[in-house]
This record gives sequence, structure tokens and C-alpha cells, in this order.
Amino acid sequence: FWMVFEKIHLGWEFSWPWLNLGNAFSAYINWIQWYQFTGTFGGTLWILLVNFMLFKAYLSYNEFKEKTIIYRAVLKSILMIGFPILISYLILWNYQMPKDKISALILQPNINPYTEKYNTNDTKIGELLLKMSREAITDSTAIILAPETVFADGTILPGFDNSEAAFFGRQIASLQPNLSFLGGVSLYERFSDSSKVGPQSNLLRENDWFNDYNSAFLINNFSENQLYHKSKLVVGVENFPYQDILKPVLGDVMIDLGGTVAMKTTQPDREVFTLKDSVSTAPIICYESIYGEYVTGYVKNGAQFLSIITNDAWWGNTAGHRQHASYAKLRAIETRRSVARSANTGISEIIDPTGKVTHKLGYEKQGTLSGKIILNDEITFYALHGDYIARISKFLALFIFLFAIVGFKRSKYF
Repeated sequence: FWMVFEKIHLGWEFSWPWLNLGNAFSAYINWIQWYQFTGTFGGTLWILLVNFMLFKAYLSYNEFKEKTIIYRAVLKSILMIGFPILISYLILWNYQMPKDKISALILQPNINPYTEKYNTNDTKIGELLLKMSREAITDSTAIILAPETVFADGTILPGFDNSEAAFFGRQIASLQPNLSFLGGVSLYERFSDSSKVGPQSNLLRENDWFNDYNSAFLINNFSENQLYHKSKLVVGVENFPYQDILKPVLGDVMIDLGGTVAMKTTQPDREVFTLKDSVSTAPIICYESIYGEYVTGYVKNGAQFLSIITNDAWWGNTAGHRQHASYAKLRAIETRRSVARSANTGISEIIDPTGKVTHKLGYEKQGTLSGKIILNDEITFYALHGDYIARISKFLALFIFLFAIVGFKRSKYF
């Protein structure tokens, strides 16, 4: 039943799966290489089984007071904990790293959102990113990444190609003939046609609406500009949950963390961005990286590596930004994809397909990170089947529930 709760919690509008049990092993990646088969629900099941076995032994010992019960419980727990770890190490030792690689440059501008980010403008930000790129680029750099909403002024969607974000994106991309630039931008679309109003549209005044987007864009010199809109939204900041029910009661209680305080508009598909030579990447924006099955959608659409752009400055120097960075290792293992992670104030990282952090730039530091990104076309069992353990748990929970009802009625009448 706990796994059913975790699965439901991934999908409803109050979703905040930060503390799902399977996430706990992000600090112990050598133990969970089998996440490529199970995802984090395998870790949740592991924890539940071990605890159930120990609790059952405790109850038996309290009843019978036999030391052999304790001895058997210790032996079973050693096997139940040790066997999955052994399997993980065998997978790790036998894993063949893919050969194809590209060079990436990650920018970490370290702009404080409370004091700087929304008190500056896209021109100054663009000049900073261009300067950082010029100083760190090499002849082999294939992609440069900048953080989520690094261009935060608010650009009208139909005019994106003429925006400051697109201008500086082209300036950076022109530093090398085969270079692509991927960054974040705040976009909006304003309209008066009521037929365009969707469930995530925001009303300004009578007959005046706008859609607000937290978007990623990719620009290069050999293809059209590419856009993707963030589609897993932070509760209370980007998403007003069940607003038809709650807004009349609570009013407008969206949390202001700077920038535009409005309901964000999402898109239905997990779009991938294409670089030179048909290399493809997943443009994962911040909160989206917490959702394992969600990220597999990019992989099934052809992503050869994962690009995570985020702004974790809102956390301050707390465990939040460290946990968020650590969870990226889970996505690497589940999909066997390298991760290039650009975080505004850190932690920026490059992670290989086994979840190992190969390059890292710490919190509240301005700088760049250069390294090789491993490309992979393999589709793991988990990427193909998603959260199948949770779906099986739903079926079993329903069966147990119905069986309990039938048993109760039979005992009542017989």
C-alpha cells in the first residue's frame, strides 16, 4: 500500500515526491545499479521488505522469547541486504561504457535570485554568459549549457527569435561552427481570444489572458531554434493545485520566489533537442528531474544524454540543493545516460551512465565546467517499462482490499 501511495503522489497535483523511499540510495550508487531494471520503486520495495522481515521477527521474539528467532532474523537481514548489493556490484563490474562522446561546457553564473537575478536584465546576463563561454570554450566543445530561466525578463513567445535570449544564444553558438547553446528562458503568450483559453491560462482582466512558460531553448548555426516548456511544475510556485476547488476558498496564494508569479503552461510530449550530427539530448528543467518514469519519456524519444538545467538558489545553503543534485544520479542509472547539469548557483555536474560524478562545481561559486559526455542509444528495461513495480502494487492492493471486504462480509453473515 505504501508503494501505491508513492505512485499516486507522483501523479496528482500536490505532487512532492522528494522523500520517496527509493530516493534514499542516491548517495550509495554502487548498491543500486539494478535501478536500470526497477527504478526507485525497486529501492522502496527493498526497504519495505527488510523492515517487514525485521518487524515480524521482533513480534515473534516478543511472543516466544527464543533467541533462535533473533539469529534467523539477523541471517535473513544480511542476505536480504547483501544480495541486492552483490548483484549491483556484479552489474557495475560488467558494465561496458559506450564509446561515443562529445565535449560539453557547463556555465554556472551564480546569480542570487533574491538580490540580483530579477534586478538585472537579459542583456547583462547574456553578456556574462558570452564572456564565460569565450574564456572556457575549446575546439571540441559541442554544447554549452546555461541554467533554468537564466534569461528571466519575460519574452513574448511569438517574438522569441528576436529576443535577447535568442540573440545571445546565437552569439555563443557562433563561437564554433558545430556548437549548440542550451539555456532557460521565461516566455509568455498574451491573447484575447477566449477559444485559446486552457486550464493553465491566467486571467489579467476581462477578455485578456496570458500563458506563462518556464522553457528551455537550443540554438545553433545549422538548424531552427528549438523550444521545450517545463511540464512538471512545483506546487504553489508554478502550479495552483485543483484551483477550480481551492481558489474560491484560498484566493491567490501562489508563492513568490521572484519573477512572474503565475500558473505555468505545460506541453504533452517529452521533446528532445538535436545537436550536430543528429546527437540528441533531453532538455530537463529543474523539478522534472525528480520523476524517473517521466524522464524515460525523453529517452524513448531518442535522447542520448540528459541535460538538466535548474535554479537551486531558492533553497539557500540547505540540504535541498544537495538532494536535488544527488537525485540526478538516479536518472543516470535508470536510463544509462550521462547527465550534464547546469545549476545557477550550483551544484553543476557531469555524471556518467553508472551515476558516478566525474566533474563538479560547488555551491555558490561562479565558474564553468568542461568534460566529456558519453552518448548512449541503449534502452534499459526500466526506460522501456517505467514504474511497473508500482503498477503491480496497485493491482495487488486492489486485490487485497477486495479480498478483505469479501472476508469481512462472510464473517459477518456466517
